[in-house]
Amino acid sequence: MPGGAGHEVTLRQIAPAAFVPPAVFAVGQGAIAPVIVISATGLGASPAMAALVVAGAGLGQIAADIPAGSLVQRFGERPTMIGAALLTVGALVGCIFANHLALFAAAIFVTGMCTAVWLLARQAYVTEVVPYRLRARAMSTLGGVFRIGLFVGPFVGSAMVAWVGLWGAYAVHIVAALIAAGILLFVGDLEIESDGPSGAAKPRASFGSVLREQRSVFATLGVGVMLVSAIRAVRQVALPLWGQELGLSAAAISLIFGISGAVDMLLFYPAGKVMDRFGRMWVAIPSMAVLGVSLILLPLVGDASWLMAIGVVMGIGNGMSSGLVMTLGADLAPPGQRPVFLGIWRVFSDGGNGAGPFVIAGVTAVATLGAGIFAMGVVGILGGAWLGYWIPRRVPPPQPQEKVVADGRPA
Repeated sequence: MPGGAGHEVTLRQIAPAAFVPPAVFAVGQGAIAPVIVISATGLGASPAMAALVVAGAGLGQIAADIPAGSLVQRFGERPTMIGAALLTVGALVGCIFANHLALFAAAIFVTGMCTAVWLLARQAYVTEVVPYRLRARAMSTLGGVFRIGLFVGPFVGSAMVAWVGLWGAYAVHIVAALIAAGILLFVGDLEIESDGPSGAAKPRASFGSVLREQRSVFATLGVGVMLVSAIRAVRQVALPLWGQELGLSAAAISLIFGISGAVDMLLFYPAGKVMDRFGRMWVAIPSMAVLGVSLILLPLVGDASWLMAIGVVMGIGNGMSSGLVMTLGADLAPPGQRPVFLGIWRVFSDGGNGAGPFVIAGVTAVATLGAGIFAMGVVGILGGAWLGYWIPRRVPPPQPQEKVVADGRPA
């Protein structure tokens, strides 16, 4: 089914290929997330070493971001994703049968690499097939369904662990990866019209050429999305750490964190709609302001009820930013260079995601936990100002000539 000019592209039309496979794949990721530490400690890891093993998945994502863009450019989105799903299955089998910590850590690293391929490939596809005025809703939906999968996964995994043991969580991810790959095999993507003249061969962009040509974009908005990702990652660390500082039980902290996450998930589609209708700044600046102020206020909290309130506010701020990073990447990615550009773009976002918690750790080591959280709150405010300055200067204007409908209704 074509998705070019003269045809009305809807979210419902692309959902089977664009949204369902990543959601299923994310259920598997969510299933193994809580048990990686348990598996690592069972293989003799100390708590600090187990945390490094968990971080290995994120490092795998960063390491694979640029190669993933090149693979997608060379082989196409679906073949690359199916190959990554099969590699994920192999890595998960390795997790189940690993009898040494190094082997287990290597397998977790590979799962992170495969995740990078999945996220980039679907982002590249949605960037190509969805018109500008529907783009933010499509990107926020893509990010939203991935978050929903990650939220559901631990419940499915815990049921399997209770039934068959720890390996059951990895089995859930194996099944999820195979189902997601099967959907890709049997559900066709929309046809995408070439950016150039009909029948023209598309030149393959190289990492070096894209980095040189787009260096000013990476130096400005690339830094901006690194700050966004860092603040969003800090939220996941700061809330439970401050709960421990207050002496709350693990159950209470988990409840507060879960409610914050639920609020976050509810906002992904409204966030995309606001970006499509009013512009990217209307989400970028408020979300960073809300997250920054909530982090600044967090060290002032002294009991569980106020921690719950701050957690809800953080969930609102994080939910407001749903799809922002992917949408900006899609806006800025040049035709013919999109997969490679998005691979570099994801290095900035994944790098920020990994760096945020380390900043808190560093400031806490020389001062206090409250000072570390406060410092990241200030970074959030500055990040919002940075985005507010550069988005109008870098993001291309809307294209009102495109005829677009969302879910069958005129945009």
